Amino acid sequence: MEAVGAGLVDCHCHLSAPDFDQDLDHVLQKARKANVVALVAVAEHRGEFEKIMELSKRYSGFILPCLGVHPVQGLLLQDQRSVTLKVGLDFSPRFANTDEKKEEQRQVLISQVQLAKRLNLPLNVHSRSAGRPTINLLLEQGADKVLLHAFDGRPSVAMEGVRAGYFFSIPPSIIRSGQKQKLVKQLPLTSLCLETDSPALGPEKQVRNEPQNISVSAEYIALVKGISVGEVIEVTTQNACKLFPKLQQLLQK
Repeated sequence: MEAVGAGLVDCHCHLSAPDFDQDLDHVLQKARKANVVALVAVAEHRGEFEKIMELSKRYSGFILPCLGVHPVQGLLLQDQRSVTLKVGLDFSPRFANTDEKKEEQRQVLISQVQLAKRLNLPLNVHSRSAGRPTINLLLEQGADKVLLHAFDGRPSVAMEGVRAGYFFSIPPSIIRSGQKQKLVKQLPLTSLCLETDSPALGPEKQVRNEPQNISVSAEYIALVKGISVGEVIEVTTQNACKLFPKLQQLLQK
């Protein structure tokens, strides 16, 4: 499969966040100038669904919708307009300070995985402080189209996902994250994608992240692996197209 256009694909960003309400057009112009060819706009909660669908229509051919919910938001509705489902586990103390709350999240994720299989959609997976439980559950449920975004677990755990054919997307915060650097060093390029998680996880703490910063991810991956930035862009875009068939169709137009 060829990486059509050899541009960058941001596989996980939050363009519907209030942070972008005032200047989204300018943000997207800068992204295009930075050779970004597509963005997957991810929802945090149901209230963002219509906004994301409107953005995908307004910027047709550039923004792809990912309708889903944060793990504590409950079961996703069967909305077939999405190109991928945002799902996952968040075992950080803020959201899961008891075993009961963790089990509630597990049951929601099981339902979401089964829904994705019925709709034949890939999963865009959040796994904060829950790397091993998330991958174990995905494997148990037979999930096969998976992107683990900003994975914060051990590389050895991530490798279990690699063996299952899962992809891992790397944000610009890799330049200040020893954990992400270790992850990239050990995982094969054929299992990596790019993301920004805008407006979070930027190169600088407490500074709004933007899709144009996806190039930071590509450049740092190239540095860690000792390969060219062009190779990183080509392979990660190939990977994104394998994961998101609708993206491949979009880029071939």
